[in-house]
Parts: sequence; C-alpha cells; structure tokens
Amino acid sequence: MLSGKQLPNEYYQLLGEIQAIDFVLVELTLYLDTHPNDMLALQQFNQAAAQSKQLKQVFESKFGMLQQYGGSFADANWSWGTAPWPWQV
Repeated sequence: MLSGKQLPNEYYQLLGEIQAIDFVLVELTLYLDTHPNDMLALQQFNQAAAQSKQLKQVFESKFGMLQQYGGSFADANWSWGTAPWPWQV
C-alpha cells in the first residue's frame, strides 16, 4: 500500500475521469432500460464504454489494478491492493 506517499496529479485526474465516464454509463444504462430502441443513446453508451475501458487501461498501466474478480489483468507482482483504494485518496 502506498500510505503516506504523495500521489501524482495524474492519478487523481485519471481517477476523476473514470468516475465521470462510469457515471455516464450508469445513467445511460438506466435510460436504455426504458428506451431500448433509442439508437443515439445506444451509440453514446458504446462510446462511453470504450472510453471507460481505455481510461482504465491507462490508469492500470500506471497505478495498478482497479477491479477484482477478473475485471482487471494482474501483473507479474500481483499488484491488487498495493495502490491506495479510491476512498483513501
């Protein structure tokens, strides 16, 4: 764990972008549950999903795993739990 260590600004910027795009995905999911034929919303969902995936890949390449249970690939050092948890920053 990186407790007591100052994290770079990029850590907070990427984490904030991930949280924002994932919020968009939650909202679009709720909308699409009631409007499943809205092609524009479906296109926006797919674009946001791709953006979320890309942001998470960048974050994990620099700061470690974000998701457990197969949501993220592990590195050779099993880095799960070595970076601060989102509520610790």
